[in-house]
Amino acid sequence: MLHDPDYPIHRPIKLELFAPRGFPMVLPGQPLLPMIIENLRANGLTLCNHDILVITQKIVSKSENRYVRLDDVEPSPRAREIAAQCQKDERMVELVLRESERIVRCAKDVLIVRHRLGFVSANAGIDRSNIESGAEQALLLPEDPDRTAEELRRGLREAIGLDIGVLIIDSFGRPWRLGTCGTCIGSAGIVALNDYRGQIDLSGRKLEVTEVAQADELAAAASVLMGPSTQALPIVVIRGVDFGGSGRAADLIRPVANDKFL
Repeated sequence: MLHDPDYPIHRPIKLELFAPRGFPMVLPGQPLLPMIIENLRANGLTLCNHDILVITQKIVSKSENRYVRLDDVEPSPRAREIAAQCQKDERMVELVLRESERIVRCAKDVLIVRHRLGFVSANAGIDRSNIESGAEQALLLPEDPDRTAEELRRGLREAIGLDIGVLIIDSFGRPWRLGTCGTCIGSAGIVALNDYRGQIDLSGRKLEVTEVAQADELAAAASVLMGPSTQALPIVVIRGVDFGGSGRAADLIRPVANDKFL
């Protein structure tokens, strides 16, 4: 829900997004919190209470040293079989299988899986773009994005004394839609899934099924500024959202028993 208590009711509601420039390259194992605070300071951007800090998955994975050297990966017989079907690197397929619960779709140039964290995406979110040159390597998703988001939120509160929401996001494809879209994979300090069931709409009708993936909507908004390739804007500050409450990205995962498509 958008809000601005300083605006009279007849003034428009506003939502602001800021993408600080000049974020340095993150080295394996390098803590993110000091880098984030310094980058905000260098851009003259002061956080306000109840801002939301959105962080791209890639710098989180780099900070957590989620790199894997492909030369160190020995493909299993199953990985070789699947790689032949989808015509992908056997080593990459082996990594996908290690990170996944099940294969959703395997075809030429396509390997869609359900990640061990519940995300359904191509290649289990494993990436080889925007990774430092050198030995062939891949970058896995963070081990536990919800936990990392909570640790960063707690660290910000201790460092600057403010209540800041934190989102970790990645770009996922979507069924029946072309193109990728920013998606929340880690959340702390905000309601990730807004449940409007039982509330009354403008016509007086009780809402029965309406749930809004607020964290995904914010992720998509932030990704507009972040960009997909050379923009080098891995963090975004969102201001003007009433995100009261708490939640996790895991709240957005539909239980397998309720999934009509997998």
